[in-house]
Amino acid sequence: MSDDTKRDEGGKHLGPASTSPYPMSRLAPTHDLVDVAKRIADADAMIGATASAKLRVIADQIQALQEEARRILEDTRKDLDLHRARCNFVRRPGQIYHLYRRADGELWFSMIGPVEWAGRNASEFVGSYRLELDQSWTRVDQGDDTKDTGAPAPQELVRRLLGQ
Repeated sequence: MSDDTKRDEGGKHLGPASTSPYPMSRLAPTHDLVDVAKRIADADAMIGATASAKLRVIADQIQALQEEARRILEDTRKDLDLHRARCNFVRRPGQIYHLYRRADGELWFSMIGPVEWAGRNASEFVGSYRLELDQSWTRVDQGDDTKDTGAPAPQELVRRLLGQ
């Protein structure tokens, strides 16, 4: 061994208690190698559990973001398809339009609802949609109270805010 390395010779420690290789007080816990190994194992388990929990939260967030991305892509595809439906008038945001399907599968918009047609329309009624300011489409029911005002119903606002 080198000269600058001190080694415990088994005698009485004469330095400060903080540098002692063994407990200096009867109240101090014993330093047992098994106890040290147990504390290290406990720390490893706790750190592993904490890291695992944090990674689980991140994985759940990733899954939620993937589902949101899928929903956005589906809504985008629907909006694009509706914008490609045949229409012989200028569509204005806030207005409700009625979508029909001809026998050949072609989709077309009308300002006339199925009740107003009174059975004289040979096309199949698909649904009523409101054109939003952002050029997206929102499906509306026939009894929707937004037909006159163009403002979304309170239930629709809550659904959008909650992302449902």
